[in-house]
Amino acid sequence: MPLSQPTIARTPQHIRQVNYRSFEREDGLWDIEAELLDTKAIDLPRPNGEGIRKAGDPIHHMLIRVTVNTKLVVQAIEATMQAHPVQGCPAALDAMQRMVGCSMARGWRKAIETNLAGITGCTHMRELLNNMATATFQSIVSAFSTTPDQPPAYLGRCTGWSFNGPAVMQYYPQFAGWHIPDGKGPALAPQAIASTEK
Repeated sequence: MPLSQPTIARTPQHIRQVNYRSFEREDGLWDIEAELLDTKAIDLPRPNGEGIRKAGDPIHHMLIRVTVNTKLVVQAIEATMQAHPVQGCPAALDAMQRMVGCSMARGWRKAIETNLAGITGCTHMRELLNNMATATFQSIVSAFSTTPDQPPAYLGRCTGWSFNGPAVMQYYPQFAGWHIPDGKGPALAPQAIASTEK
């Protein structure tokens, strides 16, 4: 269902496009690629007063390729800035190599903050990396295989996959009624919850 039709006249201003793509490689690794493109929908004066930035001209155009193994550990990273608003932006690219060896499966956002925080990195590159883990999870399903007595890692992590919801009842009825204490850590079976409450 689309959004409702606006009832008040509007003028488009800013357009941000973000894309993620994944590729399974012949060597058993995976490439996850991210792209961010910012443009304006109208002509605007440049912030320094030097001319006009035309509608559609890129302000930010940044790309990242992260190569991971099936355990979601970063093996290599490549990043480029095809367009950036100020001269110093590309200096943030070198720090991206600090993410090699980090795991997308555990502590990914903390690793980004540790290695690329503040002026060490780039705000837009951090944004792309943050959501890159989700694109990776959608690609490498085998990384989240579990034993028959353990629920898949995504159960209990959103409304659609609530342990008490219809999707779990339909696809994973054996895990209905499980619970994640305080929304963190591993899921517990109903009998384990009962024993912890005694």
